[in-house]
Amino acid sequence: MRFTSYAIALGSNRRGRHGPPEAEVRAAARALGARTLSRVMASAAIGPSVRRFANAVALVDSDLSPPAMLVLCKRIERDFGRRRGQRWGARVIDLDLVLWSGGAWRSVGLSVPHHAFRERRFVLGPLVQVAPGWRDPATALTVRQLHARLTRPRPLA
Repeated sequence: MRFTSYAIALGSNRRGRHGPPEAEVRAAARALGARTLSRVMASAAIGPSVRRFANAVALVDSDLSPPAMLVLCKRIERDFGRRRGQRWGARVIDLDLVLWSGGAWRSVGLSVPHHAFRERRFVLGPLVQVAPGWRDPATALTVRQLHARLTRPRPLA
């Protein structure tokens, strides 16, 4: 059995059976069998939801392939009460496969690395806490470098 590692982004902005969003994030990390969980941070919602999100990144070691890990994540989302609805609406839990130690993966319905993680502070902030040296297979930049690029001050035009 060969284990690989995943960086999985977790987000919640709705109370569930485990409690407030921060508790939902921690419970989802336990359900994933996370070996490491970043600090949970608050972030503004993207899209129509007005509720702030609780976000974190978990590192998970598994013998599952990326499609099988996606199935596990979707099952956990359903078990936590997530229902398909409005895009970017309120949700009890959202799990996204951000990075995989095997590099890149492309198949119908799944792209690893996650297509938007490089532009999202609510992913890179927690990710840099737990995996600063992990390289993005698309750019060869480390998570630390991607975070620095995203958060550095920009000159006024």
